[in-house]
Amino acid sequence: MSQLSPFHLAIPVHNLKDCRDFYTNILNFEEGRSSEHWVDYNFFGHQLVIHYKPKTEEELHTNLVDGKDVPVPHFGVVLPWNYFHKFAELLQSKNIKFIIEPYIRFEGQVGEQATMFFKDPSGNALEFKAFKDMSQLFAK
Repeated sequence: MSQLSPFHLAIPVHNLKDCRDFYTNILNFEEGRSSEHWVDYNFFGHQLVIHYKPKTEEELHTNLVDGKDVPVPHFGVVLPWNYFHKFAELLQSKNIKFIIEPYIRFEGQVGEQATMFFKDPSGNALEFKAFKDMSQLFAK
């Protein structure tokens, strides 16, 4: 497939106000349509919708990847290499508490990538990553 199609992802948030502030003012995502129960965002050209859902007590599950506990589930976007580092600096300047600080995963190996993980105010885990060589995205 030569052209990517935008994905649509709807995620639960237990505090719409805090999450709206996070996605709008911390991540700087453009807001689209909204109601008192949900908000659409331009998520790097994709459609992300935060939907209010009452809070539940679920334990965070992780899987070990490159020696680090990666939260499951998580979502995010593969960014251009240079933008990834600018975005990481922006997040650090806004005092984001990282689950996994920005670093180079699989350094010197197939699939080498920059990655970082953090949560939104409702506990949804986000991963942003970048490849110097985008042909490595699905490399084995």
